[in-house]
Amino acid sequence: MRIVSWNIRHGGGQRVEAVAAQIARWAPDVVALCEVRATPPSLDLARRLAEQGLRHQRSTADPALPNVNRLLVASRWPLRRVVAPAAPRDGRWLAAAIAAPRPFTVGAMHVPNRVTGLKWAFLDAVLQIAQGWRGGPALLVGDTNSGRPGIDEEAPAFNAREGGWIDRIEQAGWRDAFRHFRGEERAYTWYSPNGRNGFRIDQAFVNGAMLPGIRDARYEWGRHRPGRAPTHELSDHAALLVDLHDG
Repeated sequence: MRIVSWNIRHGGGQRVEAVAAQIARWAPDVVALCEVRATPPSLDLARRLAEQGLRHQRSTADPALPNVNRLLVASRWPLRRVVAPAAPRDGRWLAAAIAAPRPFTVGAMHVPNRVTGLKWAFLDAVLQIAQGWRGGPALLVGDTNSGRPGIDEEAPAFNAREGGWIDRIEQAGWRDAFRHFRGEERAYTWYSPNGRNGFRIDQAFVNGAMLPGIRDARYEWGRHRPGRAPTHELSDHAALLVDLHDG
C-alpha cells in the first residue's frame, strides 16, 4: 500500500496530463495533493485520478475562489471527512478517515508561509490536533513550509519556532517518517528560485499506532516520461512516497 503526498504547483495547469501519468506510475492507494484549485485543469486531474481507481475524493477547492490553492485527498477506498474543533479553517487543512483494510486517518495540510501572517496560528492548530489525537492510526502530511535549522536547509532559512514545532510534534508521539528511516540523510523537496538553495519542507508525521505499519518513506521528483532522467518540471516540489506493509 502506498500514500503519495505532493504539491503539484498552481493547480497543475498544462502539466495536468503529465502529473496524472506520473501519479499513475507511482501507483498510490491514497494521494494528498497541495495547490489543487477549482479550475478546469485541477478538475481534469481529479477526473483522471478517479479513472486510475482513486475515485473516493474530498477537496477544499472553492468554486467561488477558483484560482486559490487548496487540497485534494483521493483514495481507492471510501473516505469521510474528519472535523476537529482546533483545525485550521482556511482550506489548507483536510482530514479524512480512510476505510482501507487497515483503516487510518490522513491529515493533509499546506502551511502558509511567514509573509501571510497566518503561519504560527496554523502550526499551533496542527500541534494541538497532534497532541490531542485519539483517533487511532494516522499521519499528517503535506507542504509545511517548515524544517529543522541546519539539517533541512542548504542555506539558513528556518528559525527556532519552525524547528521547535517539529520537535513538539515528535514529543506528542508523531515521527517524521523520512527521518525515521533515513536518519540525518540530506534531502531537499523545494529549491529557491533565485539562490537555488534546497529545503526539505514536505513531511509526513506518523503516530505511534500507525508507525509499525510503515515500511519506507522517500522523496521522488516527477518525470515527464518513464525511463527519462528526473526533472523538476512537473512541479517545484518533490513528492513524498510513504509505503505501508501489506496485510
